[in-house]
Amino acid sequence: MAKKKSVYICQSCGSVSPKWIGKCPECGAWSSYVEEMPQDETASSSKVRDVQPLLLGSIKGLEVDRTKTGIGELDQVLGGGFVKGSVVLVGGEPGIGKSTIMLQVAGILGTRGAKILYASGEESPSQIKMRAERLGIATDNLSILATNSLEDILTAADRDKFAYIVADSVQTIASEELNSAPGTVGQVKHVTYRMVEAAKQKGITTLIVGQVTKDGYIAGPKVLEHLVDTVLYFEGDYSRGIRILRSVKNRFGPTNEVGLFEMSSQGLLECPDGGLLGSTQSDAAGKVLVPVMEGTRAFLVELQALVTPTYFQFSRRNANGFDTNRLNMLIAVLDKKGGLNLGASDIYLNIAGGIKITETSADLAVCAAIISSFREKPVRTDTIFVGEVGLTGETRNVANIKNRLTEAVKFGVKRAYLPEKIDFDGKLDIIPVKNISDFLDKF
Repeated sequence: MAKKKSVYICQSCGSVSPKWIGKCPECGAWSSYVEEMPQDETASSSKVRDVQPLLLGSIKGLEVDRTKTGIGELDQVLGGGFVKGSVVLVGGEPGIGKSTIMLQVAGILGTRGAKILYASGEESPSQIKMRAERLGIATDNLSILATNSLEDILTAADRDKFAYIVADSVQTIASEELNSAPGTVGQVKHVTYRMVEAAKQKGITTLIVGQVTKDGYIAGPKVLEHLVDTVLYFEGDYSRGIRILRSVKNRFGPTNEVGLFEMSSQGLLECPDGGLLGSTQSDAAGKVLVPVMEGTRAFLVELQALVTPTYFQFSRRNANGFDTNRLNMLIAVLDKKGGLNLGASDIYLNIAGGIKITETSADLAVCAAIISSFREKPVRTDTIFVGEVGLTGETRNVANIKNRLTEAVKFGVKRAYLPEKIDFDGKLDIIPVKNISDFLDKF
């Protein structure tokens, strides 16, 4: 069979070239040409097709059968388990646990009688065997294939009728139909498309591991995430072994769900009860607690601030796990409405445990941490701060406040600063905070 000749297509204007060009002659875009396979001319036809639309009432709903992974936290993120024929993309930094959890899932499914193909372009079979022994995985239904060829994976899957395929990772797999090296935009897009096509046609549940860029996004074109059914991201703190698995796309379940894991010598262990993430349980100026929501779950997170006199021409503002622009806004509110002179101070903010806070419920906690460090006044470890802070200095309520308070009470919290007084059954002293100036008087 003759090998198809690929072409290069500009991703900006669609111009086609037989070879790669640095600058598009049509639109002037640089490095916009991507290698792709041309469409089969014989497949296209000008013949009019008789396609009949269906009435909504006549369409029967699809019953989605799910297979439990055996890992409760992963099942929650997936919405109940794997759907047959679905494609799941798992991304994360190197060493965070992507391959570990894939091998754990493969081992559990193999003990149930399912046939799994673990295709790796990064490790040899002996390396995978060593990791499997460390994780306590022993099953005859798990087959290992060390290859960088997409055609080898698809051939093995079709020949041996595997129910599950694990591809680790998509950036190391290349198709013989393209001349470019593995990991290039054209290869990643083509390999993912072929694997999705095979999964849908043959009902093979496919798990794809994806490497990430320095910005934390899965390497390759954004269309990679559009092709698959589910996209999961791993994040966490390497020093404490905490891992958070986050769902950002799920066609068969809810998004923004998270699973909490802890890395150990036996692999990733579940932490279903949440926890006090990153806390040292000690009194220190600039350290406060805040309950945050991740999907439908509440977590108690430690927030740290450091305020020091600046020794440079301009004061520095740095945030780890929190939006720097929002930090600057809160500093301005404290300076204008609270009367704090923070212009001559460097301010550093850190979310312990490698957690990223994207909601506004931590505004009041950020202000409390800055005030605590600025005044060198420690905050009691049994105190939390919840509330959004506006530009006028007023505080606002946040969603799921009772779920947050319930989680906080589990870990011995006895006092809470909230925008207003609420009815709560727990033994919790609630202190209302109307605005920042009022907050400074009570702090």
